[in-house]
Amino acid sequence: MQKDFKTIIGLEVHIEQSTKTKMFCACPADHFRTSPNSQVCPVCLGLPGALPFANKEAIDNIIKFGLAMGCTINLEAKFDRKHYFYPDLPKSYQITQYDMPFCKRGVWTNSKGKTIHITRIHLEEDTGKLLHKTVNGESVSFIDFNRSGVPLIELVTEPEFADSLEVVEFIKEIQKLVRSLGISSADMEKGSMRLEANISLLYQKANPPNRRVKVKSQKLPDYKVELKNINSFRFLASAIDSEIARQAILLRTGDRVLQETRGFDAKHGKTFSQRSKEEAKDYRYFPEPDLPPIRLSQKDITALRQSLPELPSQMYTSLLSLGVPEKAAKLLSANKTRYLFLREVRKLDSRVDLALVANLMVNKNADVKFGSPKKLLESLTSMSQKLKFDTGQTAKVVDEVLSENPKAVADFRGGKANAVGYLVGKFMQKSRGRGDPKAISKIISAKLANND
Repeated sequence: MQKDFKTIIGLEVHIEQSTKTKMFCACPADHFRTSPNSQVCPVCLGLPGALPFANKEAIDNIIKFGLAMGCTINLEAKFDRKHYFYPDLPKSYQITQYDMPFCKRGVWTNSKGKTIHITRIHLEEDTGKLLHKTVNGESVSFIDFNRSGVPLIELVTEPEFADSLEVVEFIKEIQKLVRSLGISSADMEKGSMRLEANISLLYQKANPPNRRVKVKSQKLPDYKVELKNINSFRFLASAIDSEIARQAILLRTGDRVLQETRGFDAKHGKTFSQRSKEEAKDYRYFPEPDLPPIRLSQKDITALRQSLPELPSQMYTSLLSLGVPEKAAKLLSANKTRYLFLREVRKLDSRVDLALVANLMVNKNADVKFGSPKKLLESLTSMSQKLKFDTGQTAKVVDEVLSENPKAVADFRGGKANAVGYLVGKFMQKSRGRGDPKAISKIISAKLANND
């Protein structure tokens, strides 16, 4: 049984920035669907004698992200060379950060109150991209260097995730955050956000069957398997769960789990071996000689902190305080445009039933249908004035709504006052928009309060 094991997962999240130019040269950074090798120069091709220069916008972006994640910002940071050979890395080293990153020691709290610690957030350049094709019946590989040198944020967590559900929640929140900051589209399917999960299992019984797996402490085994380049929410949980199951079988039968890098075969739902896993010493890090250290002042940090927009967690809390139901608040706070639309509705009419408007936006795409907050409000006013129910009709539909939605009724009686907005939305669906939402809200609230 997998309950015999404690799952230990740490994450490395790569986020491609949406800057105009690349990290260390003036080439355009937007490489999606561009003609291969059409946006390159001596710097991003790694030609001898080409000198890099740092992109200030990319540095500002990573500091904003670090601040939003509760990180400490280093006032002095530097770039390093990370050495390894791969065809998509023309210099045979990557300019990244090792011991002096821009951001360190952040925190994130999930929906259940569990804290995940952020080890570091550093800045580096992206690699080129390998393209595998069949030419004249033969498999060949090409290299497109348009992506080479694009600013890449790497976030590294402590190994504190316990299962795939916690990982998925974290990645979705990171995606919402970087989008709200305007620093990346974070589109996993397009490769602008990529995930690597380091997974290991700790046998929790006194006498594990695999005595060859040494345990450094009660917290961490002496191995980890890197699940690399997961690029879809659809397969994220499946990939992690598949690898956990594979390791559990090996450990239970007394086999050793190799420290390696593995990919995920979505078709068969299994992970597969790619190569042995390197350690930090194998990369021969040393300071990048062509780039001086970056020195920041507290004034710089304060200015960037003050420039931060309202974050998704803040938008969610704000909507809840205005009476928007939890589900609608969660969905609307994930999209800044829709959030601002709802706030503008409130600004135009402070008396409007915002819970009703939120439900119409979520369930009926009212913001898209009407195009502007003003037109939506005009439509609500028109409906309440022209299409009124008489007392008997209203009472009948209210009874039907309460009967058909016992969970919302129970939520209200359990202290969730926002459930009324959901029920009003259901009333408006049944009545096809007829009835005054404010009046209906009062009728439903009174009926529920009297336990009718």
